[in-house]
Amino acid sequence: MDFATIIQILDSAVRLMTPLLLACLAGLYSERSGVFDIGLEGKMLMAAFTAASVAYATGSPWLGLLAGIGGSMALALIHGLASITFMGNQLISGVAINFLASGMTVLLGQRIFGLGGRTPSLTGGGRFGEITLPFADSLQGVPFLGPIYSNLISGHTILVYVAFVCVPLTWWILSQTRFGLRLRAVGENPASVDTAGVSVTRLRYASIAICGLLCGLAGAYLATGLSAGFVKEMTAGRGFIALAALIFAKWRPWSALFATFLFGLLEAIANRYPDLDLGIITVPSMFMNALPYILTVIILAGFVGRAIPPRAGGEPYVKER
Repeated sequence: MDFATIIQILDSAVRLMTPLLLACLAGLYSERSGVFDIGLEGKMLMAAFTAASVAYATGSPWLGLLAGIGGSMALALIHGLASITFMGNQLISGVAINFLASGMTVLLGQRIFGLGGRTPSLTGGGRFGEITLPFADSLQGVPFLGPIYSNLISGHTILVYVAFVCVPLTWWILSQTRFGLRLRAVGENPASVDTAGVSVTRLRYASIAICGLLCGLAGAYLATGLSAGFVKEMTAGRGFIALAALIFAKWRPWSALFATFLFGLLEAIANRYPDLDLGIITVPSMFMNALPYILTVIILAGFVGRAIPPRAGGEPYVKER
């Protein structure tokens, strides 16, 4: 494997990890506040459909992005009402959102476009274009550093860079701001936060809204950045993989970056080498395609007992009278 091939695989891994990273950070905000959210998959799916539909109708990926965020946040609001206001079971609410998005996107897609649940392909200005960073072309010929900057760092859509910026931003918000400290405290001991005169409900709704925003970015990227439109079940379990990465990262933003990169790298290798020849044996394509999901099962089986979630996670808060 030469250096150019390694750069191509890493470039593909960055593109594939972007929706996972955004969804993982979305789950981090929600679960840090004590609201478990397994509906990341559904919110991403709804965001992908609404983003692709509006981008096709208007020819603007930016309007599609806004629509995708709106679709995701609508489902986030439903989850908030069910799990925070009405104190329902958070896991059941998340499952319901996944089923709702799965069925509604296909139904609306067939009703509006008549293409079996998918949207028409986005062409030209309907998709986010790749951004060439300054001096990327002139540095192309520089040994080693040139290809890394020109072919790996440069040449991505704006949502890829937004996803990477969200990592240090999330770290700063959660560890250096009053809002972040209160959010983490709500996930650990909501009664103490309530005693201090801070609204637990307001903080949890804020975390749900941030979760919806990030899932909207992830879904919009899938439909208008990574792909050229919406197809049925295009998230392909990425929401659940993001949850596994969140557990693997122990609810920390920098660790989430490396965990999602690992999943993206495995998918990139599987795409590059459908049948991986190791000399002694040839790994079949079915196994290569299943690698990210196998890793998900391994992480959940090996780390779910070791990674300690927020102590008040999954429990509705009942204000003491």
